[in-house]
Amino acid sequence: MTGGAGFLGSHLCEQLLRRGVGVICLDNFLTGAPANIAPLLGEPRFRLIKCDVTDFVHVPGPVDLVLHLASAASPADYLRLPIETLKVGGLGTLHALGLAREKGARFVLASTSEVYGDPQQHPQSEGYWGNVNPVGPRSVYDEAKRYAEALTTAYRMSRRMDTAIARIFNTYGPRMRPDDGRAIPTFICQALAGEPLSVTGDGSQTRSVCYVDDTIQGILALAESDIPGPVNIGAPLELSVAELAKTVIELSGLPGSIRHIERPVDDPQMRCPDTTLAQELLGWEPRVPLRDGLARTIAWFRSQLATAPRTDPLPTHPYPGGSA
Repeated sequence: MTGGAGFLGSHLCEQLLRRGVGVICLDNFLTGAPANIAPLLGEPRFRLIKCDVTDFVHVPGPVDLVLHLASAASPADYLRLPIETLKVGGLGTLHALGLAREKGARFVLASTSEVYGDPQQHPQSEGYWGNVNPVGPRSVYDEAKRYAEALTTAYRMSRRMDTAIARIFNTYGPRMRPDDGRAIPTFICQALAGEPLSVTGDGSQTRSVCYVDDTIQGILALAESDIPGPVNIGAPLELSVAELAKTVIELSGLPGSIRHIERPVDDPQMRCPDTTLAQELLGWEPRVPLRDGLARTIAWFRSQLATAPRTDPLPTHPYPGGSA
């Protein structure tokens, strides 16, 4: 698994180990955190290789499945690391595909709902080609993932490889970084600190957020199938960013307020997956209700902040987008 020390990657590592599967985690810790996988280091079926997948990748021994999750995923990260984001979407995907081909393994690409850009179709189905600005600030992530999808498809068609594409919609849960700039961790940390929640624009833009446990089950259902995808993995419950902020305040149990700030460039106005394919082909749909997932996430952040008080200021400009 590339990017195995990241938010989604570490949860996937953990779930696979619970199923009795051996896991080789590849990560250079550019955005992933060693703490995410620290509890797994004593597992006999877990192996960590610190490496950059934009360089040549070699893993000794047999491999049945390659999960390619390596990438900056939050806007704060990919705006800070634009070249690295493009390289991991291009060269990193190329090398991960090469590894899968060498081993005769199934390959699963963790793509993103950001390939739809600021959509003109709503909800977004897998057949929609998207509306992406190729030279905007978000293009380093959006186009990297679109290229990764094209590269994966080319290997499937020309090299007869067993590949799949998961288009992951906004996911949240424990192990998100407080400073990653995405809306939910920013809202939660601001609420717990007694600060106003920073809502971009008027807050009417919509998102569909999926709890991490559900997203992991969806990715694994795709990995265990023979479906090539793309398949949307996300929660079809749509709500506005302002509603999301109000729900976080309510569930935090603390008095809170909202302040409106400027929206980022190319911030999508709508985001909601059509999950028909995932339901029909994989038998998968999200099961964790929004309020339950947010309550679990708030409890996790509360425990983390209690043991490691925040010293640096939170980003004042949360990004409602970002999928993983």
